[in-house]
Amino acid sequence: MCSRGSVNKVEFVRSLYRHGAIKFGEYKLKSGIMSPVYFDLRCLVSLPALLRDASTLLHAAAQGMDYACICGVPYTALPIATVISVEHDIPMVIRRKEMKDYGTKKMVEGIFETGDRCLIIEDVITTGGSILETVDVLQKAGLTSCDGVVLLDRQQGGQINLTNNSFNIRSVFNITEILDLLLTAGDITQDTVDKTIAFVNENQLFKQGS
Repeated sequence: MCSRGSVNKVEFVRSLYRHGAIKFGEYKLKSGIMSPVYFDLRCLVSLPALLRDASTLLHAAAQGMDYACICGVPYTALPIATVISVEHDIPMVIRRKEMKDYGTKKMVEGIFETGDRCLIIEDVITTGGSILETVDVLQKAGLTSCDGVVLLDRQQGGQINLTNNSFNIRSVFNITEILDLLLTAGDITQDTVDKTIAFVNENQLFKQGS
């Protein structure tokens, strides 16, 4: 879609929408809440150009951060982190979601030194819970992790939760920016924007100072 190293954000977001990675309607979230918008970035594994663009945007967002390796939050962010690792020659570790009952029984796979700083890669944050779970596993394995980048922030308090837990997160897009881009491009209506913003405002999971 774009030349390597340069990504047109408007075309990137519109392509996500066209391929169904951004959906509008009625969707049940993990929390059980019904949402008028759903982000399904798992399809990126079948869209190499978009996967590369997502990786380029996240790598750019991490500029200036100090880290020795990266870790994608399982499972959607794993292929994104892999592309960043290969494209930019950055060591990667893999966090297991379950411990195997055979072999080394490691929860973190890869080569690293105790105390190495690990940058966390995530696709979407709502509460930030998956990132904090990953931080806990990495720290127990001897890594240090206090920084991360995410492709999309749903703006429902996840960033506040992470900040309250001394974790620094940078996002490439937030939901307001996504809506503005799609509205300006004529892909969605003002009614869709209004319903989505109302949902976000009414479903703040963490608030400033909480």
